[in-house]
Amino acid sequence: MKKGIHLLFGLLVFGSTLYSQPVISLVEIAAGFSKPVDISHANDSRLFITEQAGVIKILRENGQIDPGPFLEITDRVNDSGNERGLLGLAFHPDFSNNGYFFVNYTGSGGHTRVSRFNLLPGNPEKGDPNSELILLTINQPYSNHNGGDLVFGPDGYLYIGMGDGGSGGDPQNHGQTLTSLLGKMLRIDVNNQDAGLNYVIPPDNPFASDTLNIRDEIWAIGLRNPWRFSFDRLTGDLWIGDVGQEEWEEIDFQPAGSSGGLNYGWRCYEGTHAYNTSSCGPIGNYIPPVYDYSQTVTGGCSVTGGYVYRGCAYPNLWGYYLFADYCNGQFWAIAPSDVGGWQVHTLSNLANLQYTSFGENYLGELFVTAHSQGKIYRVTETSGPSFAIDATVQDETCEGAGDGAIALSWPPVNEPLELLWENQDTSAMLDSLVAGTYCATYSGGNGCQSSLCVEVGQGVFEAPDIQWNDTILAVPAGFVSYQWYLDGTLIEGAQDSTFMPLITGAYSVEVTNDAGCLAGSSPFTVVINNVREQSGDVSWNISPNPFSTSWDFFLEMKKAGHVDLEVFQLNGLSVWRQSWKNTSRIESRIDANAWPKGAYWVRLSTEKGQWTDQILKQ
Repeated sequence: MKKGIHLLFGLLVFGSTLYSQPVISLVEIAAGFSKPVDISHANDSRLFITEQAGVIKILRENGQIDPGPFLEITDRVNDSGNERGLLGLAFHPDFSNNGYFFVNYTGSGGHTRVSRFNLLPGNPEKGDPNSELILLTINQPYSNHNGGDLVFGPDGYLYIGMGDGGSGGDPQNHGQTLTSLLGKMLRIDVNNQDAGLNYVIPPDNPFASDTLNIRDEIWAIGLRNPWRFSFDRLTGDLWIGDVGQEEWEEIDFQPAGSSGGLNYGWRCYEGTHAYNTSSCGPIGNYIPPVYDYSQTVTGGCSVTGGYVYRGCAYPNLWGYYLFADYCNGQFWAIAPSDVGGWQVHTLSNLANLQYTSFGENYLGELFVTAHSQGKIYRVTETSGPSFAIDATVQDETCEGAGDGAIALSWPPVNEPLELLWENQDTSAMLDSLVAGTYCATYSGGNGCQSSLCVEVGQGVFEAPDIQWNDTILAVPAGFVSYQWYLDGTLIEGAQDSTFMPLITGAYSVEVTNDAGCLAGSSPFTVVINNVREQSGDVSWNISPNPFSTSWDFFLEMKKAGHVDLEVFQLNGLSVWRQSWKNTSRIESRIDANAWPKGAYWVRLSTEKGQWTDQILKQ
C-alpha cells in the first residue's frame, strides 16, 4: 500500500513546439584562416573551411587544422575585390562512395564558374585540383553580386544562388529577366549529362517545358544577391538570405514541396518596399520575405543567411532559423508563430567580426566564420537546458509490493519530444513498479537521443513496538498515518499515534512512513477488568440498555470515596464525563439525546478498581 503519487513538474510535452526564446553566444573553436567564407561538411565529423583566395582546409573536431589544404585552386580563382573568389562548396550526397564535391568560384575573367572535383585516388583527405569538370560558366557584368553559394537539396539536385550581376539597382533588370541566369536560384541534376552539358535539367523545373527562350535551369527569380541559403535538414524548407540594395535586408522562404517558379520581387521591390516598379505588377504578385530589416535602423549593411538549428546540444535553439548581419554583428532568430506567420527575436549583437557564413556539421550544430579575424566560432545557447532526461524516483517499492514510481521531467524547450521505456511505455511516469532498473530513451525531432537508467530500490520498513503505560497504547509520532486494530478488526477513527483501550483484547497498529510503505506491529494484549459487579465492595448498573435519549446510572459502594464515570466512542474519543467526591451511593440520569446512534463504552473508576461495559443508543 502506498500514498498517492504526484508528478513532479508535469513539463514533458510530447509532439508539441513551445519555441522558448534563445540566448546565444559564440565559442571560438579555431583560428588562423585567411578570409574564411564558407563552412561545409561531408556527412562526417570533419568541417571544411573555404578561404576566399581559393583554398579549402579541413578542421577536425578537436579544433586542429590539417597542415595541408584539402584543395588549392588559387591558380584559377580571382579574389580581387570584396565579393569575388572561391565562394561556395557542396559535397555530393553520395560523396563517401563517389568522392565528388562542387565549388562556386570567380574565374580569371570575372565570370562565375561552377565545377565538380573529385578526391585524389586512394586519399580521402585530399581533393584533386586537376580533376575539375566545369558545369556552368556564367558571365558577370560587374565585380559584385556574384552570389556564390551552392547546396544540395533534399531532392538530390544541386541548387545554385546567383546574384543580379552587380553594380547597383540591377541596371539590366536581370532579376526579372527569364533569359538570364543572374538574379536567380538555379537547380540542376549533376548525376547525369545532356547533350552539350555536363548536367541535366530536372524535368520538373518550372520552365523546363516552355517553348520560349527561358533558361531551363531557373528554379526561382527576383533575387538580388542570395549570398547564403540553406535547406532545413528536417523539413526540407528553403531559407534564403538575400542581400539588399540601399535600405532593406531580407530573408526569403520557400516551403518544402514547392514546385518552384517563385518570384521574390527584386528589382521591383526591396524587401516589402517599392524600389523600381517600372513594368512591374502590384506587390501582391510577388513572394514577400518572411522578414526584412532596415540598414538605417539597425546599422547593418548585408544579411548573412544561416540555418535552421536541428542539433542536439541546445534544445532552446531547436526549430529556429538563425542569421546575422555582416556589418554590425547582430544576430536574429525566426520560428513559426503559434497563431500563424512568424515570430522574430532579435538576439545578441556579437561584435562586428564580418560574419560571412554560417555552416552546420553532420550533427546539425551551427558554426559561423569571422572573415576579418580568420576564426571559426560555434553557436551556443546559454539560457536553456542541455539535451538530457531528468528522472526522479518518486517512491521506492515497499517490501512485498510492487508500488515503486519514477517520474521524468523536462524544462520547456522548442523540440518535439518522444519518450520510450524499455517496456514500450511512452508516459512521463511509471508506477506500480517492483524493485529493479528501468531505462528510457528520449528522442528529439532530428534524431537526437539520450538514454537514462533509473533504479527503484526495495524499501524495508518495520513498524515500531507498541508501548503501554497502564492506560494508553502508543507508538512514536512522526509517521505519515496510523490505524489501530482490535483482534485484527479495524477500529473506525482510531488513527492517532496513541489509543486508549477499553476492553480486553489483542491490539495492533499499522503505520505508513514518508516513503509510502506500510508496516504492521505485532499484537499487544491488554487485559481490562470488565466485571460489572464486585461483591462486597462496588455494585453498579446501567439501564435501560439499549436506550434512546437517556440512561440511568446506579452505584453503591461499601465505603465512600472518589468516583469517575466516562463514556467513549468505539474509536476511543470521550463524549461525556462526570466525577463525584466522597460518596458511596449514586443515582443519576445521563442525557444522551445529542449523541449519534451507535455503540459506546462506559468506564467506571474508583479507588477499588476500574470496570467497563458497553451500551447501545438506538
